[in-house]
Amino acid sequence: MNARQHRTHAGLLTSVEAGEAPRAVLDAIIVPHGRAVSELPAAISAARQANAHLVLLCSLEANALSAALAARQAGVRVTAIDTDLLPRWLVPAFATDKLLRGTEFHRKVDTSLKRNLGLLIALLTGWKRILFLDDDIVLPEPEDLAAAAGLLRDHPVVGLRNAGMPDNSVVCHALRGVGAPQESFIGGGALVVGEEAFSSFFPNIYNEDWFFLLDGRTLRSPAVTGTAIQRPYDPYNPRRARAEELGDTLAEGVYGLLHSGRAPAEANDVYWAEFLAHRRQTISTTVARIRDSAIAPAEKAKMARALEAAISSSKEITPDLCVRYLRAWQADCVRWRNHVTWLRRDYGERADIEHTLAMLGIAGFAQPGIDGRITPGGKRRPRSTRYEGAAPKASPGLSSAHGTVQVLQGSRRQGAFSGRSK
Repeated sequence: MNARQHRTHAGLLTSVEAGEAPRAVLDAIIVPHGRAVSELPAAISAARQANAHLVLLCSLEANALSAALAARQAGVRVTAIDTDLLPRWLVPAFATDKLLRGTEFHRKVDTSLKRNLGLLIALLTGWKRILFLDDDIVLPEPEDLAAAAGLLRDHPVVGLRNAGMPDNSVVCHALRGVGAPQESFIGGGALVVGEEAFSSFFPNIYNEDWFFLLDGRTLRSPAVTGTAIQRPYDPYNPRRARAEELGDTLAEGVYGLLHSGRAPAEANDVYWAEFLAHRRQTISTTVARIRDSAIAPAEKAKMARALEAAISSSKEITPDLCVRYLRAWQADCVRWRNHVTWLRRDYGERADIEHTLAMLGIAGFAQPGIDGRITPGGKRRPRSTRYEGAAPKASPGLSSAHGTVQVLQGSRRQGAFSGRSK
C-alpha cells in the first residue's frame, strides 16, 4: 500500500491567485477566542474591512464582554459568547471522544467544540459563506477574503496560504529544522467555508481541520488562495508533541491514502502497522540528524526532547486503535449530518443571529446604554442550567435591535447581553 508520510499535500489542493479569483461577500467571521482581548485587533480589522458579522466564541483567558466591547469600539457588528456553560445538546456527543476519553490521547481543549458551534450558528442564521479565523492569525490583504469567498462557487472550502510561522506538528517542524523538505497544508486557522461543507464537523483531535476537509469518505475539493500570517510560537514542547501524535499519525496516514487515490476506509490493520513503522523510523532518523547537526546546543536539546516525547506517545498507538478511531469518526460523520438535519427540521432558518440565539434558548438581551456602555438586561442563567438531554423548545421570535453588540456569557461572571454597534 506504500504506507508512508508525505512531505507535502499541495497536490490535493487547487491553487488560485487571489487576483484571478471571482469575488463574493463573507457573511461572518468566526473566531475561537481563548487569548487576551489584546490579541483581537487582527480579527476585528478583518471583520470591519469585510463588513462581516464577527462571532467571538470565548473561553480560557478570553472574556466575552471585553471582547465585544473592543469590537464595538471599532464599529464592528459582533456577537460574543462565553462558551463554557452552553447546553451540551447544541453539539452532539461523538463516538471519537468516547473512544479516547480516559486515555492519554484525550484532548482537553475546546477549539473543535467552538468551530462546530460556529457551523451550527451559521447554518441556522442562513449564512452561506463564513471564515474561521484563529486569534493568532493576521490577514495582510483584506481583498483575499473576497477572493476566497468567490472560490466557494467551485470549492466547498478555501484556505488562505500561510506566509508566517509554518502551521505544522512538532515532528514536521523538526524535519524542516534539519533541512528536510517539509511544507504546510491549509488549516482551520484561516479557512473560508461554504454552506455545502456545513455537513462536515471538527473532531476533537489534533489536525481536526484536516478531518473537516473530508466528507467521511473522501476529500472535498479544497482550494488555496491569498495570504495569512501565523504569529510565531515555540513548537518544540514535549507536552505538545505527545498531544499531537495520535492526530498527526491518523491525518498523515489518511492523506497518504488520498495521494494514492484510496479512501480512508481502506486503512486496515496492515496499512497502519506499515505506516506506524515508517513514521517511527522517520522520527528516530530526525533525532539522529538533530544530534549530528550544527544547531545551537540548547535548541538541539529542546528539539530532541520533543521528538522523544513523540516517539514515546507513538509507541502507545496500535494499528487497532487507528482502525477503531476511523470507524468511530465515520459514525460521527453520520451523527453530525443527522444532527444538522434535525436542527434544520425543528428550528428552521432565522433571519439573523439574534433570532437564532433566541430560538435556541441561549440568549438574554440588553441594549447599549445612552453613554455607549453595554448594560445587563436579561436574566442570568444559573450555573446549574445546562441541558443534558433534549433541546429546549424554540423561544418566540424577537424583534431585532438595529445596530447592536451581542454578548452571550456563560460562567460565574456571565449573564447575557445584546447589542450591535451603531
